[in-house]
Amino acid sequence: MEQRYSLMRNTPFIFLFIGSFLAIIGFSMFFMTTTWFVISDLGSASSLGMILIAITVPRVVMMAFGGVLADKYKKTTIMFTTSTIQGVLLVLIFLLNNAGQLTFVYLLILGFFFGTLDAFSGPAGTSLIPKLVQVQQIKQANAIIQGLGQIGFIVGPIISGSIMEFAGVTTGYLVSAIIVLLSAFFMFPPFLKEGPVDNTVKQTPLKDLIEGFSYVKASKFLITGILILITLNFFAFGAISIAIPILVETYGGSPINLSYIESALGVGMLVSTAIIGMVKIRRRGFTSIVGLIATLIVAIAFSQIPNLYILTALAFFIGFTMTFVSIPFFTSAQEDTDPRIMGRVMSIVFLAMNGFDPLAYATVTLLVSKGIDIQLVILSFSVIGLIIALVTLWKGKTYRNYESTY
Repeated sequence: MEQRYSLMRNTPFIFLFIGSFLAIIGFSMFFMTTTWFVISDLGSASSLGMILIAITVPRVVMMAFGGVLADKYKKTTIMFTTSTIQGVLLVLIFLLNNAGQLTFVYLLILGFFFGTLDAFSGPAGTSLIPKLVQVQQIKQANAIIQGLGQIGFIVGPIISGSIMEFAGVTTGYLVSAIIVLLSAFFMFPPFLKEGPVDNTVKQTPLKDLIEGFSYVKASKFLITGILILITLNFFAFGAISIAIPILVETYGGSPINLSYIESALGVGMLVSTAIIGMVKIRRRGFTSIVGLIATLIVAIAFSQIPNLYILTALAFFIGFTMTFVSIPFFTSAQEDTDPRIMGRVMSIVFLAMNGFDPLAYATVTLLVSKGIDIQLVILSFSVIGLIIALVTLWKGKTYRNYESTY
C-alpha cells in the first residue's frame, strides 16, 4: 500500500497518465468515427483498409527513428509537440467534414500525417515511465497507464457512438479534436519535470539506430517477446480490428453496436490490467505465452459466431487475455534495458506491437475483396497464430523460464 500511495503522490506521473488517457480517448474517437464514416458514407471496405493502412504504416516506417529521437531529446517535448499537431489535424478534418469536403483522398493524407506523429509519441511516452518512477514501481505504473488507456478505449467508442447516433459524424470529429488538444495541455513539459537526457553519446542517427537493433538482437528474451507481440497483433488483434466494423455492417448493426463491441474489448483489457497491477507475476515469460494461446483460442471462437451480441461477449475475453501477453513482457523490457538506449528498444517493441496491424488490415481487406468470407479469414489467421504460439511455448526456453526479480 505504501508503494501505491507514493506513486499516486508523484505529480509528474499523474500528469503523464491524465495526458495519455485523454490522448487515447481522442484517438479512439477519431479511429471509430473514421471507421464508421468510411463504411457508411463511402460504403467501401477496401477504402477503410487503405485509410487504416495510411494511419498505421507511417508508424512502422518512422517508429525506429522515433526511438532515436526519444533517446537524444526531451521525451516530454516530443509528446507535447506531437499531441498538439495531432489536435490541429483533427480540427482540419472537422472543418472539411463540416463543409462537406471530407473525401477519401483527404482522409488518406491527413491519416498519414496523424500516424507519422504517433511513431514519435509512442516510444517517447513509454521510455519516459522509468524516468518518473522507481524501478520497483514500473509494473504498477504500466498497469495504471495501460488500465486508464483501456478505460479510454471504452469511453472513446461510447462517446463517439453516442455522438454519431444523435449529432452526426461532424460533431464526433470536433469532440475528438478538443480532447486531443486537452491531452497536449497535460503533457506540457514543465508539468512532467523530466530529468536530463540519458544518452550523451555523440554519434550519427544511423549508428544510434544500428546500436538499438544490435542491443535487441543480442537478447533472446527480447527477440522472443517481440515475436510474440507480432503474432498477437498480426494474427489476432489486427485481423479482428478490421473485421469488427465489417461484421457490424454485414449483420445490419449501427454505430451503437460497433461501440458495444469496441467497448467490450476495452473492458476486458481493463479488468485484466487491474488484476496484473495487483498480483505479483514471477513467471512473466510463461504468463505472456499462455496469454497469447488463450487469445488465439478465443479468436477462433470469434470467427465462428454470426451474432453481434455473442461477438460482444467474445470481444471482452479477447481483450482480457491480450493484456496478459503485453504487460509482463513490456515491464520486464523496461526494467532490464539500459536507460541510455531505452527509447530505441521501446521503439522496436512498439514496432512489434503496432507495426504489423497495417499488414493485417491489408491482408484481410484483400481477402474479403476477393470474396472470401470474413469469418473464414479470421479462423485461418487464428489457427496459424496458435501454431506459432505453441511452437514458441515448446522451443522458447529462455523466454518461458524468465522470472522477475521485482
